Amino acid sequence: MIKVDRVVRTTCPYCGVGCQMDLHIVDNHIVKVAAPFGQPPNYGQLCVKGRFGTDYVSHPSRLRTPLIRKELGAPRQPATLDGFRSASWDEALDLVAQRLAAVKQAFGSDAIASSCSAKATNEDNYLFQKFVRAVLGTNNCDHCARLCHAGSVAGLQRALGSAAMSNSIAEMPHLHTFLVTGSNTAEAHPVISLFMKKAVANGAKLIVADPRGTEMTKFATIWLRHRPGSDVALFQAMANVIVTEKLYDRAFVAARTEGFRAYSLGLAPFTPEWAEKITGVPAYAIRRAARIYAQAPSAAIYWGMGISQSTHGTQNTLSLANLALLCGHLGKPGSGLNPLRGQNNVQGASDMGGLPNVFPAYARVDDPVARARYEAGWGGVQLAAEPGLTITEMVDGACNGAIQAFYIMGENPLMSDPHLAHARHCFANLPFLVQQDIFFNETSAYADVILPAVSFAEKDGTFTNSDRRVQRIRQAIDAPGQARPDWQIIADLARRTESALGRRQSAGWEYDHPSAIWHEMAALESASFGGIDYARLEREGGVHWPCPSADHPGTPYLFTERFPRGKGKFHLLAYEEAPEEPDPVYPFILSTGRVLYHWHGGTMTRRSMLDRIYPEATVEVHPADAEKLALQEGDYAWVRSRRGRIKVKVLVTGRSPQGTVFVPFHFAEAAANELTLEQVDPVAKIPGYKICAVQVERAA
Repeated sequence: MIKVDRVVRTTCPYCGVGCQMDLHIVDNHIVKVAAPFGQPPNYGQLCVKGRFGTDYVSHPSRLRTPLIRKELGAPRQPATLDGFRSASWDEALDLVAQRLAAVKQAFGSDAIASSCSAKATNEDNYLFQKFVRAVLGTNNCDHCARLCHAGSVAGLQRALGSAAMSNSIAEMPHLHTFLVTGSNTAEAHPVISLFMKKAVANGAKLIVADPRGTEMTKFATIWLRHRPGSDVALFQAMANVIVTEKLYDRAFVAARTEGFRAYSLGLAPFTPEWAEKITGVPAYAIRRAARIYAQAPSAAIYWGMGISQSTHGTQNTLSLANLALLCGHLGKPGSGLNPLRGQNNVQGASDMGGLPNVFPAYARVDDPVARARYEAGWGGVQLAAEPGLTITEMVDGACNGAIQAFYIMGENPLMSDPHLAHARHCFANLPFLVQQDIFFNETSAYADVILPAVSFAEKDGTFTNSDRRVQRIRQAIDAPGQARPDWQIIADLARRTESALGRRQSAGWEYDHPSAIWHEMAALESASFGGIDYARLEREGGVHWPCPSADHPGTPYLFTERFPRGKGKFHLLAYEEAPEEPDPVYPFILSTGRVLYHWHGGTMTRRSMLDRIYPEATVEVHPADAEKLALQEGDYAWVRSRRGRIKVKVLVTGRSPQGTVFVPFHFAEAAANELTLEQVDPVAKIPGYKICAVQVERAA
């Protein structure tokens, strides 16, 4: 038996559940991953990625030294690793600092774009946005939340004034009634799906609204298989039933909402019969689902990117918020609105101000009181008052010359952006790109400087999971080569950039541990984080924000007495078709998403043993469509849109409805985003990844 050197408790680096895990270490390698049974939020459960997918941290392709493009300044062409040379940290960081300072001085602060990271810690992200705002002088700071749940954020902010998950994961096994929509929960959030299944076993009623036959539909009391993109029509019709049959919570509506009269009158045209023609869901099923949800003593709604990754993502979210407000299913256990976050710290990156319009804790950059607080807290700097660009706007800015430099930490936009041919063209035109990551990836090929960071297992800090639970990560192994924690890189770069700008170096970049960074942030946003510190996290394992003081227990569920905006607001919505519908040339709807064995752009899982289980991209084709196309299981097919094409292996399955095909987005060699639309939600600026028109044909 191998003797384990040590066991280190930490937080899983994959999805937003925030599972606690014990890393068993031998000779600086993770040899086993286990889960503590008594520890929330996972209580001993781990999915296949958490249990078997952490071996990527020891992959031989890890970045180990700073790299500088050999032909620096030449017309940009994508390069392999051979196109870069090793450099010292001093050379690399001085070069980045000088180039960023030069761009600021020649073109202005807003010619610099930046992306922080949903995979980095809270402390990393806080320091990153502080550097961008306090040193570079711009609010052009965004991250992948823009590409996954921006529609959820925009909708919930408008309806409630808060965009976080309103209930805790611990409540799930005890649910009475719940609606799951736009989420393949069993594959995207497997541990959460276990708790949902336990709720069903305990007698809960489950409504699933999803075009695909995911595993959760097998546990559903009723499955609403609506046409892709018809979410608003479906949920408006459910609201019509609730109002028409007077099933709404009159006391809650009167006391805690506004706009009900106009909203209820406006619902009249949205009958179940009208919705049946659009959604394909029988009117009787819509009525049944509405009654189940409205008549429950408590009911929760959970959704994933099937709702938010849409050019109507804000509208989709508002339609769900309307249902919860109508029925008073907010402000108590088992009742709430819960976007299931896709990345390990996408909640935390947003909480820390990794968005173009807010500081940490969602204090608006155009609020003079909030801005004055940060100006004083950051040493008397003057901060920009105008919200910055979103990530999609930054990429477009690289095309038109508005963006002259881009600093990307822990993101891979040339896998995650829509219409990748357009994105590559923009990055080819970018004068200066610096990337900070743990692997060389598709975006690295366009970089001028690459800075090697460390993985979750090689640093200390905190992540915040989907239900707002702040939890520790702890260093378990040594970093490879010269790789450094993100926060150390940022602090060093900030000092050098201040010098390059001719400023006296401030004392605001001297930290001896991530706990000091957390302390600084929590002092500035005490109403949300003042009661959370590392000592408490060590004692309690995790704390839900808001937690304003040391004697506050944390907040597992929100809105017990009021909403952050005061009263919840109803929004009457109009149904709009997708921007691109099937036609005779492109007769299929394409949807994209995850599979169980991989995660997002595949940067981590495809460097783990999991890649052996699911090694290549696939396309789900309905049996009737496969017969018409003369395709069989295991064949290869070309999937084409108006923007590009990919070659994928065929899976013949009824999981996707007839006329719809599904492609996972994890595979760079067959990137689903070669096909997807660049159009975005007009409010949230999130691309519509879930619907575009494609053709499918057998590959020779």
